[in-house]
Amino acid sequence: MSIQIEIPEFPDTQPLQLDRARCSDGEGGLAYLFFSDHAHELARAKAICSRCRLAEDCLSGALQRSETYGVWGGQLLMDGVIVEDRPRRGRPTKVKRETLVVDEVPVPPHLVA
Repeated sequence: MSIQIEIPEFPDTQPLQLDRARCSDGEGGLAYLFFSDHAHELARAKAICSRCRLAEDCLSGALQRSETYGVWGGQLLMDGVIVEDRPRRGRPTKVKRETLVVDEVPVPPHLVA
């Protein structure tokens, strides 16, 4: 007895071509930037994304998957939500810290919650 399972086709979906992404060096050598705890490394990751043609698709996919952390499509995600900056450990400072300025990918309006 054999069981046949029919897998539906999804004609509108195309796999993201990761080999064409700016973050993909083929060996994962840049991954530490995109999942770092350091603001300067996260800023570098955002700058890499800012010139990538797959950034919007990357961000959209990460939001759909509710990625828990990392830079996706030029935006920092924490618990599946876009945040401006990673909160520091310990007590909040009295003076707001400066945000690192980098070329960033604008968030498409339809992706903002």
